[in-house]
Amino acid sequence: MWPYRFFRRLWFFFPPYPYFYYPPPQQYGPTQPQTSQAQQPQPQYYPPSYAPLPPPPPPTPEMELRMLEDYKKALEEDLEDLKEELKSVEERIKELKSFLEKGE
Repeated sequence: MWPYRFFRRLWFFFPPYPYFYYPPPQQYGPTQPQTSQAQQPQPQYYPPSYAPLPPPPPPTPEMELRMLEDYKKALEEDLEDLKEELKSVEERIKELKSFLEKGE
């Protein structure tokens, strides 16, 4: 599970390369349909393709340190949230066990 969180934070430092989509060109011509001639199919439009980019350079040590510190802080916050969730689940288990013991 940790790689997803790591790459989610890495995304901030290295955003993806933007691929632009150009809409098909507008065709200007007669607006009334031509019934005497058969309609020719419109040609397919393909967006321009880009050559793959080389991978980004490795981060500087300062940048990597900042990124790892942010990642550590986020992990600690997640850990605190998980501890609180675990406590509430354990309390609910105790409540249910005591309820079932009283019911028997």
